[in-house]
Amino acid sequence: MSALLAASRLIDAISRFMGKLSEYMVLFCCLISAGNAIVRYAFNYSSNGWLEIQWYLFAFVVLLGASHALRNNEHVRVDLIYGAVSDKAKIWIDIIGLILFLIPVCVFLTWLCWPFFAISYQQREISGNAGGLIRWPVKLILVAGFALLSLQGVSELIKRIAALTGTIQIDTKYEKPLQ
Repeated sequence: MSALLAASRLIDAISRFMGKLSEYMVLFCCLISAGNAIVRYAFNYSSNGWLEIQWYLFAFVVLLGASHALRNNEHVRVDLIYGAVSDKAKIWIDIIGLILFLIPVCVFLTWLCWPFFAISYQQREISGNAGGLIRWPVKLILVAGFALLSLQGVSELIKRIAALTGTIQIDTKYEKPLQ
């Protein structure tokens, strides 16, 4: 179990790094968006490349920040019974959800996105917009995001199993979002 927990810590560190990087990407996205607006209205000039980089950065934030959200237990839940059961039951709900839903779906999406990226890379696909960007980097983000979310799911599974065996303590507290 100690080797698995060490692997879990490594995956958590990668997710933490990607989460921190995603936070900076939000700032860059805001700055680029503001810059685009200022240039468009002040100088009557626009660039498709700068507009496209905004959605590239947004894809980066969402797809690579998802594992960070899962690691921090800040992901979206369907809280029908989770808040009303014991900590041990919460751990079992998490384990079942990870094994039956999150990990298989993320692995499948990683597998589906790979050819989408590979074809784009091989064909040197670029945007159809004048001055647009190459497309394969954002398609690679799809692969990387789902792969990292799969890995984080495995990390969470390891931690939940370790918690069931009494090897570690985990916080199962989940705060429902304000509606």
